[in-house]
Amino acid sequence: MSAQGVEGVRVVAPVSPEFAAILTPEALAFVARLHRAFNPTREALLARRAERQRELDGGRPLDFLPETRAVREGDWRVAETPADLQDRRVEITGPTERKMTINALNSGARVFMADCEDSLSPTWENVVGGQINLRDAVRRTIELVQDDGREYRLNERTAVLLVRPRGWHLPEKHVLVDGAPVSASLFDFGLYFFHNARELLDRGSGPYFYLPKLESHLEARLWNDVFNAAQDALGLPRGTIRATVLIETIPAAFEMEEILHELRDHSAGLNAGRWDYIFSLIKKLRNRPDAVLPDRAQVTMTVPFMRAYTELLVKTCHRRGAHAIGGMAAFIPSRRDPEINRVALARVREDKEREAGDGCDGTWVAHPDLVPVATEIFDRILGDRPHQKERQRDDVRAGAGALVDLRVPGGTITEAGFRNNVNVALQYLNSWLLGNGAAAIFNLMEDAATAEISRAQLWQWIRHGAALDDGTSVTRDLYERVRAEELGRLEGAGQGRYREAAAILDGLVLDEGFTDFLTIPAYAYLD
Repeated sequence: MSAQGVEGVRVVAPVSPEFAAILTPEALAFVARLHRAFNPTREALLARRAERQRELDGGRPLDFLPETRAVREGDWRVAETPADLQDRRVEITGPTERKMTINALNSGARVFMADCEDSLSPTWENVVGGQINLRDAVRRTIELVQDDGREYRLNERTAVLLVRPRGWHLPEKHVLVDGAPVSASLFDFGLYFFHNARELLDRGSGPYFYLPKLESHLEARLWNDVFNAAQDALGLPRGTIRATVLIETIPAAFEMEEILHELRDHSAGLNAGRWDYIFSLIKKLRNRPDAVLPDRAQVTMTVPFMRAYTELLVKTCHRRGAHAIGGMAAFIPSRRDPEINRVALARVREDKEREAGDGCDGTWVAHPDLVPVATEIFDRILGDRPHQKERQRDDVRAGAGALVDLRVPGGTITEAGFRNNVNVALQYLNSWLLGNGAAAIFNLMEDAATAEISRAQLWQWIRHGAALDDGTSVTRDLYERVRAEELGRLEGAGQGRYREAAAILDGLVLDEGFTDFLTIPAYAYLD
């Protein structure tokens, strides 16, 4: 259908009366205005990503930028943190599904990151329905009564809401601006900001965001320009928006100072997006035989390159007056196996104690049952303080070499690890195609980031002729045999779209070239 009264905008998907309340002519005109102003820059920056990849493929090393040395050596700080974002000791994340939104806001976490990105399968229903849920959450009218009579409503005290739009690389195919799909980033951001910015300010909070998948400070600059234009358009002061950037790509790790500097009037800190970071390292160094990593489970936060990255993030943030937020604990507690819980919770505690001890001001969890665990650990370190920005970490000396020190002591590629990657990728893609982007698999919350590691490792191991610890060569034939076996087990265990999932995974793993994001070919399978 055409968006009535909005020149050049077409919605090529059903618009129910409920959806029409979000997709108003005024809101769509706002999104179109942002898209027309900033999409050319977005496309140029995506082309720059491809050019940079060719440089890495040609042997250019990753390093800090000489042209921005003055920023790294300069004396500056980000804007003062708003009152309701001062204490971020535990943050919970999840998709914008209605029940999840209520439960996350009620979880006891200080912050809920409502995710329009990696844990949301971008069906039309999910994308616009998520905006409806966010609108209702902001106004505290969100509620749910299930068929079995269970009711969900907000507690008096709830988490502060942050929203993560989709990354710069993704389109929203259901809305066309001047005949082409709108930027998914600008669509998600624009609808949420247009409908909720003033309401949030009236309620004593503000429009707060998480920004994913950035690969350079120039991409941060684009977001800053978008923020200024959006605030100007609605007559809001510049600096009203606050954004936390996920450092989840290896190029961004070399530009943390510059990213904070570009967003300094809107910055709320940086987050160690660990799973996407591992995926990014595989992707960016994919043609290097010495960059082959062992089983996913063996690449922990204690290996050299992960330690260097997280400690540098804390140092960078605190030097500039910004919050440093630790990584995700993806464990999903078992309702039936206490031993699984005992072992996994011990690892979660160890992880959170390390983050708090390193100087992180907060951390992420994927499940409400982990909120008390993480809170207890950060309470012990922080006490009554909202954060620990005073810890400057001048002891950290994480140079370029440390960030790409890929040693994993004792690391091996096992048949179990290979088989797990195939199984998880198939299960996740099946779940995503069915409209669920946050899938509980083997007591872990898998989203697109963790699935990306699984499929990227399979590609990497085949490409470089890796060997399992028993001497078996990793080949295309091995993959096809294991994939057939795992597909047979999964298809026999339940209904789904496993055949399509297998077709997508085959393309990702067996193609000579590396597909940048699994969600791009998978998106073609969604209505």
